[in-house]
Amino acid sequence: MNHGMGGPMSPRIPLPPASLTSRALGALRQDIVTTRLAPGETLSEAATAGRLSLGKAPIRAALARLAAEGLVQAVPRRGWVVSLVTVRDIHEVFDLRLLLEPEAARRAAGRIDAAALGRLDAVCAAGYRPGDATSALGFLDANRAFHVAVAELSGNVRLARQIGRLLDESTRMLVLGLSRRDRSGEMAHEHRALTAALASGEAAVAAALMREQVAASRDMVLAALTAPEAGIGV
Repeated sequence: MNHGMGGPMSPRIPLPPASLTSRALGALRQDIVTTRLAPGETLSEAATAGRLSLGKAPIRAALARLAAEGLVQAVPRRGWVVSLVTVRDIHEVFDLRLLLEPEAARRAAGRIDAAALGRLDAVCAAGYRPGDATSALGFLDANRAFHVAVAELSGNVRLARQIGRLLDESTRMLVLGLSRRDRSGEMAHEHRALTAALASGEAAVAAALMREQVAASRDMVLAALTAPEAGIGV
């Protein structure tokens, strides 16, 4: 029997429960962003399902989402591969951050209440001990949380969502960059200066500080990852 212009109705393919897909997505994104799954590493659906104690269906659904975000790629006869980080990727991600984040900071200025200011201050206090991978990842988690918090204070939900996605990509670059050059102390200091500008409602100052911070992080990543020993692509 035909159903309108679409022809015979296709059999429904059961989808995994959203909660299982969300678990798989969160775990895999965290592993990719923190480079526990290194750029270029091959992912087997079966092995990943076993490692995360989940079925193959939520793993497959999560990998499809991550492919749409550019963090993995489907490769014929190999399954899935964690996307490489190239010089072009770095420029594109940070160029977008430079377009969006200063504007988010400008809009967020003066919108911070006492509770929000306290949360930002707590994020700024996150420490990093050079050479300590665990504290490096903790610091970068806090750095991402800081930038997301500023974006959310802009009052534009879609703007905050886009910045969050860019931060997932750039955090992976920062993990690789910090392994070669520690800029965490500078970043924490910059956060404090930006928080002060946001709290006092200095929109132009907040936008300028955000632009400087994002540009400095880009330059650090480029310097670290384009060194001859880094071996990344163009």
